[in-house]
Amino acid sequence: MNFLIKNIFIALSFFALFVINAEADVRVSAQVDTSQDIYVGESFGYYIIIEGSDKAGQVEMKALQEYNPQPAGNRQQSSTQIINNRVTTTQTLIMTYSLTANSTGLHHLPAVTVTLDGKSYQTNPVEVNILKPGTTDQLDMEVTLSEQQCYVGQPVIMTIKFYISADIGDFGFNIPAFTSDDFYIEEPDVSNQQARQYDLGNGVIVSVSQSRTVHNGKDSILLSFSKVLIPRHSGEIAISPASVSADVAVGIARSQDRFFNDFFGSRKEYKRFMVSSQPLKLTVLSLPEEGKPSGFYGLVGQYTITASATPTKVSVGDPITLTIKVGGGKYLKPVKWPALEEIPEFADNFKIPSEKASPTIENGCKIFTQTIRANNDKIDEIPSIPLAYFDADEGKYDVAKTGPIKLDVSPTKILTGADLEGLDFTPVNKEVEAIKKGLSANYEGLNALTNQTFSPLAASVAIPYVFVWAGPLALLVISTLVKFLTYTTPEKVAAKRRRTAAGKAISQLKRISSHTAEKQQCELLASVMKQYLGDRFDRTAGSLTSGDCFEIIDKATKNAEIAKKYQEIIADCEAARYASSKTNIDNAYVKEVIKLIRDVDKKSKKL
Repeated sequence: MNFLIKNIFIALSFFALFVINAEADVRVSAQVDTSQDIYVGESFGYYIIIEGSDKAGQVEMKALQEYNPQPAGNRQQSSTQIINNRVTTTQTLIMTYSLTANSTGLHHLPAVTVTLDGKSYQTNPVEVNILKPGTTDQLDMEVTLSEQQCYVGQPVIMTIKFYISADIGDFGFNIPAFTSDDFYIEEPDVSNQQARQYDLGNGVIVSVSQSRTVHNGKDSILLSFSKVLIPRHSGEIAISPASVSADVAVGIARSQDRFFNDFFGSRKEYKRFMVSSQPLKLTVLSLPEEGKPSGFYGLVGQYTITASATPTKVSVGDPITLTIKVGGGKYLKPVKWPALEEIPEFADNFKIPSEKASPTIENGCKIFTQTIRANNDKIDEIPSIPLAYFDADEGKYDVAKTGPIKLDVSPTKILTGADLEGLDFTPVNKEVEAIKKGLSANYEGLNALTNQTFSPLAASVAIPYVFVWAGPLALLVISTLVKFLTYTTPEKVAAKRRRTAAGKAISQLKRISSHTAEKQQCELLASVMKQYLGDRFDRTAGSLTSGDCFEIIDKATKNAEIAKKYQEIIADCEAARYASSKTNIDNAYVKEVIKLIRDVDKKSKKL
């Protein structure tokens, strides 16, 4: 007994030590993606790296609020190291956020707090240099408002036009008004069926129309889209300039390596340019106090309201489905649930539950559905429901109302104890008859009894009980055998991964389709090449740069020529992700990469 207690104590001590070390090994840091230049108004990646855990922490982002942080997903990584024949595997979680800087210069991003498993961690502060792109007359931007003056709650249409008279690559918009707290944002009616959905970032989707036009004497492509701004408050609202940055082709970039040019061809050279609109001002008038009806909560425009109910012939307490439709205006986001409980006729005669379903928008109407119940049989109608609004065209308040809905409410029958017990029984149909004897219709006598004595010996050989005790035993034996036959160690797993790295990479390369989009081909090719080096040399593939790949191969093969060629292919593929490229990922190109991987694998084994 003492021996057992001693072993348990030792096991618990080791477990406690393991938990303490695991907690102590958690490290939290922050990084910014500076692999590409970061320009004002553009989003850039901010990464919170949690080493030693695969759990996402709770991040307090108030310190970075001016950069409008937006979550961009999480991803996990694991790295394995072998030191003195001891295998150590580290789990890493990377939490990604998208930040946007609205001014140039060196920005100091302060530390943020990350809470993980009840413990708080501080990241390191990060510095990032925000650049100002160049300007060019080959890009232009116009932003207009349908109204320069409006009332609080009155819809105003903002239209953005982007003129392009150059060969451009990637581009991105920054429109502060669409994320401002000064407005509700609505999508206008789009009459152009050819308009395409475009994500501006920060969850803002617009319908973009494209056409050709002449602008400032140049043949240009026009990209245009609109949004509806509904002011939340009165006063003069300053609307910050909108901007768009784009990679503009400025020439041809050629490598000094003639073989590289002949094999891959020349690539266009791009530089970043930005164009901004003029700042705008919108004068928002307060709504007049004179004539303001009760129940008005800020609707501006022209609205209609209708109601229907089903069923209309009910008993007291029966549910009635009331459907209310609000229309008339094109932009219905400010429309709220009708306050039925504030209408005296409703509050006195109907039971109105506090739970409300979410409204829907169909055919230009906002639809509200509510279940109500009549609480007396004197009710003969559902009363009118008012909707107060301010008519901006007329400059005065108005109230739309639904028509009353006729009801036929019957009193509810009161059930007595006799009704529930059925003492005054009357046959309902031929198949149902009263049984006067009740339970006396059951069998009587000792011959109706069965011997229920339990015997463990008899139970052990009875078929139902065999499955009870034999089933778990069989599962235990089978699981023990499976574990014994499939037993492995981290060393074996790492060794198998190194052995199969080349074959796995070659198999993936052969599946790259020539019909895949060119940029996607380049991403797949670079990803496979990095993954091979990660599997073959116990490195984390996602963190490898082209320079890291050169160092790994040069050290493993002692062949700088192979390492340099491997590095150049990865660098070229990564460049193709951010700008148009003429690199053609055909079968010959893939075979060349496969030969490189085989050379690296063969020369690494010889050393």
